[in-house]
Amino acid sequence: MKKTLLFTILILSSLKVFSQVERTSELFKTLKSKDSLLFNIGFNKCDISQFENLVSDDFEFYHDTAGITDSKAGFVSMFRDGVCKMSYKAIRKLDEETLQVYPLKKNGQIYGALQTGVHRFYALENDKPEYFTSIAKFTNIWILEENIWKLRRSLSYDHQTEDE
Repeated sequence: MKKTLLFTILILSSLKVFSQVERTSELFKTLKSKDSLLFNIGFNKCDISQFENLVSDDFEFYHDTAGITDSKAGFVSMFRDGVCKMSYKAIRKLDEETLQVYPLKKNGQIYGALQTGVHRFYALENDKPEYFTSIAKFTNIWILEENIWKLRRSLSYDHQTEDE
């Protein structure tokens, strides 16, 4: 696990070396679509199949307030048995202007990509209107596994409420 954390820190600290792809590029559009499936369908609608399809078997999730989830099974369970059974419905909305994608290459070939941005979280409960709960930054590492994009590492950090 120390190697994984070291790798993640190394990647994040070297972002200046990589150039962000254009928002009109195929890579950007593909990963934006994957983000939408993961959150708009998976998270917001509790469609667990999205997590099962999009997340790598070698998945790790780092959350600044909830800790580490070090397996795909644990991540899926966290939603199926936790988030999706809360007394209120959690909603995630991407701040689309903050979304950035950086290709990861080896010998000139793309093997993965870093995706960063800001997302906001809201809650729906009973007859109340939707209300803001927090804002956070995220960094996702997507890897091509047998030519299919899979989410390998995810970091959600700098969570803040409007009171902070």
